[in-house]
Amino acid sequence: MGKDSPSVFLVRHGETEWSLSGRHTGLSDLPLTERGESHARRLAERLRGERFEQVLVSPLRRAVRTCELAGFAAAGQTDPDLLEWNYGEYEGRRTADIRAERPGWRLFRDGCPGGESPLAVGTRADRVIARVRACEGNTLLVSSGHILRVLAARWLGLAPAEGSLFLLTTASVSALGYEHDRSEPVVRLWNDTRHIGDD
Repeated sequence: MGKDSPSVFLVRHGETEWSLSGRHTGLSDLPLTERGESHARRLAERLRGERFEQVLVSPLRRAVRTCELAGFAAAGQTDPDLLEWNYGEYEGRRTADIRAERPGWRLFRDGCPGGESPLAVGTRADRVIARVRACEGNTLLVSSGHILRVLAARWLGLAPAEGSLFLLTTASVSALGYEHDRSEPVVRLWNDTRHIGDD
């Protein structure tokens, strides 16, 4: 891994009431909880010293506020392609409740009625990746869990459904990059929450 090889840092937004309770939060524009704000502030220390040529942020306020508290509001540019998965009829519902009426349902395989398919989310992720790969320096992406998981899969050339393999915690930091050159995309760091501590 060359020292000058650019990295893409992925930050999942801080905790919201719905992320805490396991409810699918797509386009619902929820604020961070008090603990979510505290964790977002700790991202500032975790990312101290990192230089970003571009900072792209989901337009949803949970991501915008996380970016602000992490200290990158001035550089942040909202990008609608970083919006969370549109869950359609499953917005605000828990996976267990959905499976009670639709046994075997899997978000990353089946998508959501009235919402997005995995392919549609993958197409948005591909557009973000194209912008990232056109950048010579490091990029910071601040968004929500499922879109970032699909983006990681697509970064590696995997199908959008393989995003199911990349679990992300709120206020976590991950990093994508390259091993030798841009033909060898890799995961450099995944779901780092050491800055959060035990709370």
